[in-house]
Amino acid sequence: MKTLPALLFYLLCCLAVSAQAPADTSIYRASADRVNDLQHTRLALAFDYEKACAYGKATIRLSPHFYATDSLLLDAKGMDIQEVAILRGKIPAPLKYTYDSTRLHIRLDKVYRRNEAYTVYIRYTARPNEWKGTRTEAAMFNKGLYFINPTGKEEDKPVQIWTHGEPQATSVWCPTIDQPNQRSTTEMYLTVPGKYMTLSNGALISQVKNAGGTRTDYWKMDLAHAPYLFFVAVGNWAVIKDNFAGKPVNYYVEPGSLPTAKKIFGATPDMMRFFSGLTGIDYPWPKYDQIAVRDFFTGGMENTTITLFTSAIQQDERELADGNRWETNIAHELFHQWFGNYVTAESWSNLTLNESFARYAEVLWYEHKYGREKADELQYNLMLNYLYSNGNDKPLVRFSYQSSNDLFDAVSYNKGAGILHMLRKYVGDTAFFASLHKFLADNKLRSVEVPQLRITFEEVTGLDLNWFFNQWYYGSLHPDLDIQYVYNDSSNTGKVIIKQLQAGPAFTLPVTIDVYTGDKIAHYPVTVTGKTYEFSYDYITRPDLVNVDGDHIIVCTRKENKTAANYAFQYVHGGSYVSRREAVNYWGYHLDDTAAVAWLKRAMKDPFDGIRFHSLMVIDAKSPAVRNAIQPVLNELVTHETNTHVKARAIELLRNYNDVAYLPVFKAAYKDASYTVSGEALQGILKFDTAFVLQAAQELKRKEPKGKLGEVVTDVLMMKGAPEDFDYLAAKFDKMALSESKLNMLRYFAECLNRVTDANRFKNGIDIIVRFRDAIPYPYKEQTDPLIDNVILKGLADGLSSKPVANAGNEEKEQIRYINDKMNHR
Repeated sequence: MKTLPALLFYLLCCLAVSAQAPADTSIYRASADRVNDLQHTRLALAFDYEKACAYGKATIRLSPHFYATDSLLLDAKGMDIQEVAILRGKIPAPLKYTYDSTRLHIRLDKVYRRNEAYTVYIRYTARPNEWKGTRTEAAMFNKGLYFINPTGKEEDKPVQIWTHGEPQATSVWCPTIDQPNQRSTTEMYLTVPGKYMTLSNGALISQVKNAGGTRTDYWKMDLAHAPYLFFVAVGNWAVIKDNFAGKPVNYYVEPGSLPTAKKIFGATPDMMRFFSGLTGIDYPWPKYDQIAVRDFFTGGMENTTITLFTSAIQQDERELADGNRWETNIAHELFHQWFGNYVTAESWSNLTLNESFARYAEVLWYEHKYGREKADELQYNLMLNYLYSNGNDKPLVRFSYQSSNDLFDAVSYNKGAGILHMLRKYVGDTAFFASLHKFLADNKLRSVEVPQLRITFEEVTGLDLNWFFNQWYYGSLHPDLDIQYVYNDSSNTGKVIIKQLQAGPAFTLPVTIDVYTGDKIAHYPVTVTGKTYEFSYDYITRPDLVNVDGDHIIVCTRKENKTAANYAFQYVHGGSYVSRREAVNYWGYHLDDTAAVAWLKRAMKDPFDGIRFHSLMVIDAKSPAVRNAIQPVLNELVTHETNTHVKARAIELLRNYNDVAYLPVFKAAYKDASYTVSGEALQGILKFDTAFVLQAAQELKRKEPKGKLGEVVTDVLMMKGAPEDFDYLAAKFDKMALSESKLNMLRYFAECLNRVTDANRFKNGIDIIVRFRDAIPYPYKEQTDPLIDNVILKGLADGLSSKPVANAGNEEKEQIRYINDKMNHR
């Protein structure tokens, strides 16, 4: 699952305040004991749209795992239980049970022994909107069953039902043993209004029309999968049919996104072919669907045979002009069909076996489709994301945590992907992918732990890898390296001194030290051990460059004493994306050096657009000398650059010249197909032609522009728009899903509201902010509620005393009381 774990982070950034994080009460989390094993789940569901509930009949076949038992414990959260019975043939016999709103304790009719199957029948009502979870759970992630606009009262929003089970929310709508070390085949009988379609795991076997205008769809999944991967969806979507190796591959989108759906999802069959060949395991399931739904709170979820995506994946033509930004997500979720679904982590502590592999699949796909430089850029940025995440004190395999939701972080995803990248480099490509094949083949349709991955790699390679797994999978931290290059020309000897500055023990680091002299390269494979490691070598001529781990394979932070001449040589001869990016970073810190600026100008014309973009990002054009030096290159990029992100950044830099001569350039770029380029250009026009921008904003708001252009239009209307524009902005903000974009927009919406003089509009704006505040789930709510109340709402209340309120007379005090009531009584 691709998550948005940064809800709190973004809000903190927007409000520019800090809060005390809740105390860590993490405890040891053992893998769930397997007293009984699921075998088969047959579920009949009918939905009550008015009450937002589901009426269910579950028929579950199980057997004792090893020890004989006379009882069964099922997860069943927030349900009304009407009947529990044992099935003897087709006849149900009532069973005694107790229920505490979270777990269903069933006393069986006798003692059942190993391999002796039995079937229980449960009739119940699932009420997901009434299930709030616990304070250690994020309620938004644990409702399980989601009714979207169920009564159809919200205009321009489809009526949908969908489920999300990870980590343990399937049990909100389906009684089960809601643990990742369980597996079950499934049958789903979904009774819905005849105007809607349904989706579920596996194949659609039949559709039967019922009296009263309903229809029952029967879905069957013959291969066992974990309960958190059970899935149903109901609604109306446009369908684009594709295929891979004779298996259906379908894309479900809202009708308005039909023209671009193939451009968004069309690489899926190629990905399936690539991943099948890479793992040596053909895509193992009978079909693969991808569906976009409203109000999904994460990027995607890899339910077996069908991935759920947020509606944001439905990009229009102008968004796609910047490239399909969801391509890595599509690859990520697809690879879960192998790592996560076909072979499943036994416990959430072993989440790396799902998410690290899926994250690394993004890099593998980029390497296959776009080449090494694009893959290296992605891998480098993933590692930066981890290094900036403050996850240094967390091991990859975590047996102690507060909530399983906490594990879906940059450690499990990005650091884990980096560790796989290191392992691949250490054992070699052939052994790495042979090990992946064996791991999948040996453990198909089973749950696994990290030691099984280690053992597989050891069996394939013949190497002992305990040291690698102990330090990278079970240890925390990462190396913090200080690398010094020493030259002694009198003795013609060089020395590399590597110090590990991190707290705790030293890491064992197999690396290659590359010594460059002219066009000759000497490679020295070494193993760095201890807190201080020294490597000596001889030379005839002092080397032009010495590089330790030149491709940045090691997950670490580092500081090196390379010179400007070293970095110039590295840029030209280092050969890789990382080598050139490191040089660009160095020059960005030395803009007072004319030679560094000259090198950056060269980097702005690099053959790889990633380097061109990064060179523009490190530029600070405040210095007149720098501005004058780079201006000709910026002019050329704005005119001839093909990458929209590079072109947009060049326009952004040119805006800072405050030169009206660029107005025609900006107006020409405003017509670009890319939202990013057009938005940057419109922002540039604002400095010289406000009337043009206001007119453009009025025209564009009816077209709902996205990306940078949408941000600029929103900003312009908030800062300079007419009072009636507030209604448009308020509706837009209110309809936004809980997301990074909405969090980023909150401050600006509040600033806009602060300028509203109409009392009714002002109250409506307060209500919208309160709805947003109340929608934020635990545990984030414990930090965000005080921030929204004490910074946003209190700030608006304080502002009332200093501005007139039209139509309110002397009712400012009533407005303030209204805000205070919203702050203190919820």
